[in-house]
Amino acid sequence: MTQTPWWHPSRHADRRPLLLARNRIQAAIRGWLAAEGFVEVDPAALQVSPGNEAHLHAFRTTAIGNDGVGMDRYMHTSPEFAMKRLLAAGETRIHSFGHVWRNRERGPLHSPEFTMLEWYRTGEPYERLMQDIAAWVQLAAEGPLRFRDRTCDPAAPYERVSVAEAFAAHAGIDLLATLAADGAPDADALAAQMDRAGIARGPGESWSDLFSRVLSEKVEPRLGMGRLTVLDRYPAAEAALARRCPDDPRVAERFEVYACGVELANGFGELTDPVEQRARFEDEMAIKARVYGETYPIDEDFLAALALMPPAAGCALGFDRLVMLATGAPSVEAVMWVPAG
Repeated sequence: MTQTPWWHPSRHADRRPLLLARNRIQAAIRGWLAAEGFVEVDPAALQVSPGNEAHLHAFRTTAIGNDGVGMDRYMHTSPEFAMKRLLAAGETRIHSFGHVWRNRERGPLHSPEFTMLEWYRTGEPYERLMQDIAAWVQLAAEGPLRFRDRTCDPAAPYERVSVAEAFAAHAGIDLLATLAADGAPDADALAAQMDRAGIARGPGESWSDLFSRVLSEKVEPRLGMGRLTVLDRYPAAEAALARRCPDDPRVAERFEVYACGVELANGFGELTDPVEQRARFEDEMAIKARVYGETYPIDEDFLAALALMPPAAGCALGFDRLVMLATGAPSVEAVMWVPAG
């Protein structure tokens, strides 16, 4: 049976309260950020590189110059590279409400085009970002957060657990035992633990593949039940753009926030070493080439700016997901004024 289109008056009447709630939540968070001294910025979406994570897929287009020559350009998957250049330029507290694009993603929790709230604080520890999110969740919610049959109390103090603690509690796996002293991962060690725990795996999967399988199947569905969960101290092999923890080089200052089993945000104590960041990008693109047969360019301008960037903490929050949870909507597209085509 064909679903009534979102623009039909009868369906819009049902959607409109959710959309007005979206506006209320966005205005409340914008007001909070302004009171904290944040400057709102508006980075361009068209970029030389969309980012260099192996499993993120960008939209590619061709920019034609005045000379008629075409150049590959990408719709950004995050405003991160642009915003960090602004930190290098001298900004200290910035945020952006902007559209981002991710290919190969569509479902109740995903849209190929969605709104990301990204913000940065210079000279502050990454734990401060966790407090920001907790405050915004309380601003957004007029009752419990809801997704399907799960609920989360926005006023309850959040729990903070390391990835290693979560793997032990929910999957029976000693994750740190699969990492060398320098953080190098051992796929065989993780595979053996998964076999003992009765967790299915595919042949020839890398440590990162196995890690993602356990995280998505055993850990994430149990997070954010009753209260927010901050999943902290990711393995260094999954650090992305986060710096390593000073007390344990096996793990990094990376965290994610969950409510009702849904990931809301991904934050870092930011890496500012361009040499290490380049090496990570190259490793990620090698994986992308092997798995998907393509790569994205490395943004040399970003790496040059990284050397000037001050110590900072930054985070990206899926704004549509926050609205969905705050209103109890069934999907992110139910709270978008105009869903992607």
